[in-house]
Amino acid sequence: MKRAHHLQVAQGEVGEYVILPGDPGRCQLIARHFEEPKLVASNREFVTYTGKHRGLSVSVVSTGMGCPSAAIALEELIMLQAKYFVRLGTTGALQKELRIGEVIIANSAVRTDGTSLEYVPVEFPAIADFDLTRALLEASREKGIKAHIGTIWSHDAFYKGSVFADPDFLERERWLIDSGILSVENESSALFVIGYLRKVKVSTILTVVANHHTREVLSDEEALEPIFDFMTEVCLEAFFKLSRPHKG
Repeated sequence: MKRAHHLQVAQGEVGEYVILPGDPGRCQLIARHFEEPKLVASNREFVTYTGKHRGLSVSVVSTGMGCPSAAIALEELIMLQAKYFVRLGTTGALQKELRIGEVIIANSAVRTDGTSLEYVPVEFPAIADFDLTRALLEASREKGIKAHIGTIWSHDAFYKGSVFADPDFLERERWLIDSGILSVENESSALFVIGYLRKVKVSTILTVVANHHTREVLSDEEALEPIFDFMTEVCLEAFFKLSRPHKG
């Protein structure tokens, strides 16, 4: 049985619908929302669980940190015939009004990562899939949470664009802040570009764990668990919505 080079997963061992956290340690937390979850593989930063949800075959696969490893995971999952992907992760707020624990659904990303530049020039937009993004937004509203929706920033150098960065980091981010960019993270731009090029559906849902203006940070994983539980349920509901025949 041929296995994907990095994921070490074979055809038929991953679902058509996949949740993509960065942290391998969050895969088990997400998989507990599946019916009959099974650990399929664990290799490097890539941990894979597969199970069922309301008749759908679903998986969770960690991507590690940054666009290079996220791109590897997405490319190999596409080779394995997965078609719907949601990055589920954390983000640092660039707007003062965004509070710790709030949810952002990204419809696009500013591309300052290096990975997506190997696919297309920087002028090419990084856009989330419309149908999947809308399904995430509808699912979050149905579950009683008003998510923020808009453009985020994806970049490579964590210590040049986070609350842990140099003292002048807010000045470097000023154009992004003034442009209304919601937050910063490290994977979505490459995922959006690759998803568009490969004709699969990719979107992103994030929770705010830091605010660049107040320097407030939430680093307690236990405190994050209820938020990740909610976002997982939103992802699964969005997948189910897309699986139903369109009416009207």
